[in-house]
Amino acid sequence: MINVLTVDLEDYYHATAFSANLGSLNGDMHVSRVEHNTDRTLEILAQNNCLATFFAVGSVAEKFPQLIHRIVRAGHEVACHSFAHRQVFTLTRAQFFEDTRRAKVAIENAGGTAVIGYRAPSFSITKDSEWAFEVLAELGFTYDSSIFPIRHLNFDMQDAPRSPFFVTTSCGSILEFPMTTIQIAGMRAPLAGGAYLRVLPYWYTRWGIRHLNTSECRPACVYLHPWELDPEQPRMQGNLTARLRHYFGLHGAEAKFRRLLEDFEFQPLRILVEELNNNLSQAPDTSSAQLRTGEFCSNTIEL
Repeated sequence: MINVLTVDLEDYYHATAFSANLGSLNGDMHVSRVEHNTDRTLEILAQNNCLATFFAVGSVAEKFPQLIHRIVRAGHEVACHSFAHRQVFTLTRAQFFEDTRRAKVAIENAGGTAVIGYRAPSFSITKDSEWAFEVLAELGFTYDSSIFPIRHLNFDMQDAPRSPFFVTTSCGSILEFPMTTIQIAGMRAPLAGGAYLRVLPYWYTRWGIRHLNTSECRPACVYLHPWELDPEQPRMQGNLTARLRHYFGLHGAEAKFRRLLEDFEFQPLRILVEELNNNLSQAPDTSSAQLRTGEFCSNTIEL
């Protein structure tokens, strides 16, 4: 089973845990470390012959276009992670359209390649912002990876499917590839990404991915941020919860990341998306398509 590796390409100050206190979206207030940290990420991936999908913040692409170019030149996919890293449910439809359009243009100009994937900052496409799928379809995106099907401090999406599904809108369909969870005693638990990778013991992450691959026959979608490989990053002020979420486990994150790349095989998300779409296009009808893809595509949701 080949799993999916994704990198949310943002700077340390983009973290929404601190945005309410510091106006962290203003990059001029902070010393950027995104080039250094991303180059470090690229180096580790190259050492392990691994390709990934980089969901880039548009303002980073606009400020550091050569960084995006280096990512593409190394063979990785670039996708969109908004322009200003603002949570979708805090925006109006018009604001989201403009933010996403601007980001897509900036990333495509920097990388010289089409951008077809999107991931919302902090997985912020929720029940109150499902209209975002229509905007994504209108802007030409093929897939999204913004849904975290769990109960979280900021949202409750535990009723969303755990496996990929299609969202049908008036502007077209979007394939949703939700973040990875594991079902334990009827409860969903997050797995293999961000703070969950840093805070939880590595044996749990390894066991969870192996369980998904062998028992559920589905790939895991691992995600991380380049700043998580940077224990020397500047410390920002915030409440205790924000500091714990952002800084706990930084010193051990690189070692865990390297072990993941040794223990599992990964590929960019775009490859799985194209595989599914090819299977669907070859199937005579929807029921046959679902039989061909098994658990990979669970259903279709119309908005």
